[in-house]
Amino acid sequence: MSNTRTYDVAIIGAGPGGYVAGICAAQRGLSACVIEKDTPGGVCLNWGCIPSKSLIHQATGFLALKQAEQIGVRVDRSGFDYARVQAKSRQAATRLAAGIRALLRKNGVHLLQATAALAGPNTLALTGGEDAGTAVTARHLIIATGSRPLNLEGFEIDERDVLSSTGLLALEALPKSIVILGAGAIGCEFAYVLRAFGVTVTLVEMAPRILPAEDGEAAAVVDASFRTAGIDVRTACRAMSLARTAAGLEVRLQDPDGTTKVTAQKILAAFGRLPNTQGLGLANVGIHCDERGRIVTGAYGETSVRGIYAIGDVTCSPALAHVASREAEIAIDHIVRGEQAWPQTVEADLVPSAVYCEPQLASFGLREEEAKAKGVAFKKSVFPYRGAGKSVALERTDGFVKILAAPETGEILGAHIVGAEATELVHELLLARQAELLPEDVASVIHAHPTLSEAVMEAARSVHGRPIHL
Repeated sequence: MSNTRTYDVAIIGAGPGGYVAGICAAQRGLSACVIEKDTPGGVCLNWGCIPSKSLIHQATGFLALKQAEQIGVRVDRSGFDYARVQAKSRQAATRLAAGIRALLRKNGVHLLQATAALAGPNTLALTGGEDAGTAVTARHLIIATGSRPLNLEGFEIDERDVLSSTGLLALEALPKSIVILGAGAIGCEFAYVLRAFGVTVTLVEMAPRILPAEDGEAAAVVDASFRTAGIDVRTACRAMSLARTAAGLEVRLQDPDGTTKVTAQKILAAFGRLPNTQGLGLANVGIHCDERGRIVTGAYGETSVRGIYAIGDVTCSPALAHVASREAEIAIDHIVRGEQAWPQTVEADLVPSAVYCEPQLASFGLREEEAKAKGVAFKKSVFPYRGAGKSVALERTDGFVKILAAPETGEILGAHIVGAEATELVHELLLARQAELLPEDVASVIHAHPTLSEAVMEAARSVHGRPIHL
């Protein structure tokens, strides 16, 4: 090795877990470095959360042109150029990646450009990139290497015909048609964007409904909106094979009614992700992984090797950027405070889920189907968006706020919102849940009128059967 650098904390990966860990470490008085082989921000910022939200924003604006026509404005769309849409999404990612570099520099965190592997319990060997040949030693190591798209046999991602979300975000021209395999958050968000820009979309999901991890009634609102928009939604449907023909990519689908074939120009594989554990040298130090290759962690995100932590998608945690960031804070707090640190792990019931298509869907905690399956008693209140004046004024009345509460105590067990700005509205109820407040506490807060948040207030009132506008 040409040189050795020593730190209190060394972090592999500069995604939403890694860069947050570096900043938190520096803020707590620790020397820290973050090692990244690509661009700071990870997949989320560069090829996921941020550019996709830029596309969603622009797609919504494009659809708004139809509303302008309803009030007599003539709109000429002949100059539409998707390459400009894609360029704006890249600008957003580039700007934020530069911002992360600046934040790391501001906090005194060293950003090393290389690929890192464990050479020992406290040592990393760096290869490739500007800092290749460097050895890093640290009292504590944090693995935050994220995940990559899952390949399905017969539908291997080549980024030419079969695209990952990264490949789709890199497109500068839209296909005329696409088959999306997987109707989770990623699949639904891209279905919305592509259909908004005029692409013929077939959305395929193996489960009985789209968004199978979400509340069934909320998912049904999104499903209805998609069908109205002209998206061909296929549920309880399995992709069996792919053939390349003169007409395009022919996908054979199997559903309860039999076998059908759909032809499209592109396929988006959105059926899952795998942890990035390859090449890390985990076996060199005895770090345990589960059968899916995910790093097994205990309290505070510590692995089977004391002093080495793992956070985010590379572990068994929910593959969400905000989970990785919170786990980064927990790990650093444990490094600083030891067993006095709190909390020990991210509490699953306090993790918000967010789907950014239109209508949006956001949730946390117990789902109604889950409660019934487990025999958990609950009472349900539902307040429709159409009862909130602002939703009517905005002409965005599809959706509702649902609260599940404990029958005896009134404790909020879960909340599910589908509709306009649901991903922003959910946090009021989540804060109430975390602070151990009751629905009546939310209902007693004076909400500005007219706002969409009044639907949250009314749903809270409805828990005790006292809604005003229903």
